[in-house]
Amino acid sequence: MKRISWLIEDLGACVTSGMNQASSPPALSVSDLGHAYGKRRALDHVSFAVPAGSFTVLLGLNGAGKSTLFALITRLYDAREGRIEVFGHDVSRAPGEALRRLGVVFQSRTLDLDLSVMQNLTYHAALHGIAAAEGRERASELLAWFGLSDRRRDKVRSLSGGQMRRVEIARALLHRPSLLLLDEATVGLDIRSRADIIGHVRKLVADQAIGVLWATHLIEEVEANDHVIVLHQGEVRARGLASEIASANGGRDIKFAFAALTGADIAKAASEAA
Repeated sequence: MKRISWLIEDLGACVTSGMNQASSPPALSVSDLGHAYGKRRALDHVSFAVPAGSFTVLLGLNGAGKSTLFALITRLYDAREGRIEVFGHDVSRAPGEALRRLGVVFQSRTLDLDLSVMQNLTYHAALHGIAAAEGRERASELLAWFGLSDRRRDKVRSLSGGQMRRVEIARALLHRPSLLLLDEATVGLDIRSRADIIGHVRKLVADQAIGVLWATHLIEEVEANDHVIVLHQGEVRARGLASEIASANGGRDIKFAFAALTGADIAKAASEAA
C-alpha cells in the first residue's frame, strides 16, 4: 500500500517523542471512568491506557459498554465520573485540543448515501475548516491509499459494505488525527471484507504510526502481540498483551482466556469469531 506522506510528517515528532521519553503521555488515558443510565451502571471504575502508535483492542461481548465508552471519549456524553485524556489533554477541560487529535468511526454508518464518495469527504473536510483545494488533495490521497480512486465520483449507495467502511476510515483521517477510534468497524461484513478493513488499519499503525483503539466482540480479530483490554459488564477484567492475558488465564489462547474472564461459554466465544 502507498504510504501517506503527510501522516508521517505530522505524526513523526509526536510519536518519536513518545517512544524516546518515558514521561510522554499515552495516546489515550482513561482513569476511574464511570457512567450510569438511571440505576444501571454501564461503566464502573474503568481505567486503561492506549500507547501512542499501538494497535489496542477493546474486546467485549455486545452490551459490555464499548459504545458507551466511545461516546464518553468523543464527548457525545459528558463524563461525570473519572478522567479521559488524549495525548495529555483532558477531554472535559480542553475538548478542542483533545478532539482535534481524534479520528472516529462509529458502528452505525453515517455517510450520505446520495452524495458521491468525494463529496462526502470534501464536505467533512470543510467542517474541519480545511480549505477546498487542500480537502480535495487530502481526500484523493486517502482514496488512493484505500484503493478507491476509481469510485470517487460514485454515489456512496453504490458501494459495498466494506468499501463504505474504507471511505469512513478515510474520512476520519482527513484532519490528520494521531489516534483513531473504531467501534465494531467490521460488523455485518463478510470474512473477506473484514480481513481487508482490519488489514488496512493495522497497516496504518505499522507504517504511519497512528494509535488505534479497535473495539470488537470478534475474538479472531485479536493477535498475540496486540494490547488488549477485556471489558465485561462495564468493568475491565484484564489488560495487557493478548499473549500475557492468555498465559494468566489458562495458557491456551485469548479465546479461552476471554471465556474464563467473562464467564462466556467457550463454544459461544468460538461462534462469535466464526
